[in-house]
Amino acid sequence: MAYEKEEWVPLTGIGKAVASGQITSIDQVLESGHPIKEPEIVDAFLPDLEDEVLDIEMVQRMTDSGRRVKFRAVVVVGNRDGYIGFGQGKDAQVGDAIRKAIVNAKTNVIKVKRGCGSWECGCGTAHSLPMQVEGSAGSVRVTLKPAPQGIGLVTGDISKKVLELAGIRDAWTFSRGQTRTTINFAKATFNALKATNMFRTGGAE
Repeated sequence: MAYEKEEWVPLTGIGKAVASGQITSIDQVLESGHPIKEPEIVDAFLPDLEDEVLDIEMVQRMTDSGRRVKFRAVVVVGNRDGYIGFGQGKDAQVGDAIRKAIVNAKTNVIKVKRGCGSWECGCGTAHSLPMQVEGSAGSVRVTLKPAPQGIGLVTGDISKKVLELAGIRDAWTFSRGQTRTTINFAKATFNALKATNMFRTGGAE
C-alpha cells in the first residue's frame, strides 16, 4: 500500500545510529534487544517488504456522546525471505486503520530461522523450518512442522499468507482452538515463527 513518505528525522537512539551509518543491517537492530519504535528503521533495511491485510473488522463502542464506530485492521508484512512482522491498527477510517497496522507490523518485525528439518528431505536448503515449533494467541495454538521440498504449505489461508511472507515454502500446520478468529490464528502462527529463534541451529537460515 503506497502512501506519502515524509523525510525521516530519527528520534530514538537506534534510529539515529541507523541514519548515521553506525548500524548497517536489520540483524544488528534485532540483536541489539532494543524495541523498534520507528518504522523507517525497517524501511531502511527491508525496502522490499510486502504487506497483506488479513482482516478488517468494525468495532463499536458506546460513549457518553453515543455509539462510536472504528475499524480494526490486522496486517502482516514480510519480504518472503526470512523477515516477518504482525500488527494491528484502529481508526475511524479504514485506510488509516490499515496504515496504522502496517506501521505497527514494521515495528514488530522478527527474523525467522529457516532450514530443512524434515528427515524425509535432508536437502540442507532453507525452504522449510529447522525444527517443529509452536505458538499460541488467545485460545488458538498452532504447531508448525518441517516438510520435505515440494509439499507446499499444508494449512489454511490465513496461516499460509503469514508463512509465505516469511519465506517458508514447505510446512505442515496443525491448529486447535477458535481458528476462525483470524487475529488469533495469524498471531499464533507469527508467534510460532518467532519461536524458531529460541533454538540454536547449525543449518541454513
